[in-house]
Amino acid sequence: MKTYTRQQLALRNGQDKPEVWIAFRGVIYDVTDSRLWKTGKHYEHWAGQDLTEELNDAPHTEQVFERFKPIGRLI
Repeated sequence: MKTYTRQQLALRNGQDKPEVWIAFRGVIYDVTDSRLWKTGKHYEHWAGQDLTEELNDAPHTEQVFERFKPIGRLI
């Protein structure tokens, strides 16, 4: 799997580039096609970031990431 830096991930925030990516536990997921991430924001969470620590505040479990395609690893 291809690797990406935090800076590369940050550019996929739905504003700077057309892709919308998020990371969880070192894996980067493409959420571009999700209606919940269309603007690069999902409730109070922003795309282009590692959301591992923020999952504790979410109303869902980590199984939600199974809906999205893993595209790389965060280094």
